[in-house]
Amino acid sequence: MAGEEKAQVENEQPDTAVEEGVAQEQTADAAADESVDVDALQLELAKAQDQITALKDQELRTQAEMQNVRRRAEQDVEKAHKFAVEKFANELLPVIDSLERAVDAASGDDEAVKALREGVEMTLNMFVTGLGKFNVEQHNPAGEPFDPALHQAMTMVPNPDLPANTVMDVMQKGYSLNGRLIRPAMVVVSKGA
Repeated sequence: MAGEEKAQVENEQPDTAVEEGVAQEQTADAAADESVDVDALQLELAKAQDQITALKDQELRTQAEMQNVRRRAEQDVEKAHKFAVEKFANELLPVIDSLERAVDAASGDDEAVKALREGVEMTLNMFVTGLGKFNVEQHNPAGEPFDPALHQAMTMVPNPDLPANTVMDVMQKGYSLNGRLIRPAMVVVSKGA
């Protein structure tokens, strides 16, 4: 038995040496794999950080875009409220023009004409006041310098008494709604001498 144990120990020793050699190779391989894995992991980490940076940037841009969309929508709603009566006011302007012409035409001394004129003037004033409540403003630029953004020149007439480009006569008054021009004034402009 003692011989068998000795043979077994001898048989075990070479196996142990082989196992130690295999273990060293595995350790060397593992160390090499770890160095490769560390490089690969660092590369993956850098890619992940770049992706995080890109996603954060994209999120900020999306938030800014949403803020811009919200602001534009609020402005559109505000403008819609502010200028909702623009078409309606444009339809009423010819009525005001007709009432003004009626007042100008009723220039007789007859009592019936005076009463008619007073009635038309009162109607015209109520009409203009009613439009004023909705921020429709009347512009009568007689005597003012000509402004192509507010006036439409129908003709130019030489007039030595007025400086050049001055509104001499108003054929049709201009109107604006909340500061936005809805109809330019039709005017006669003085020509330079």
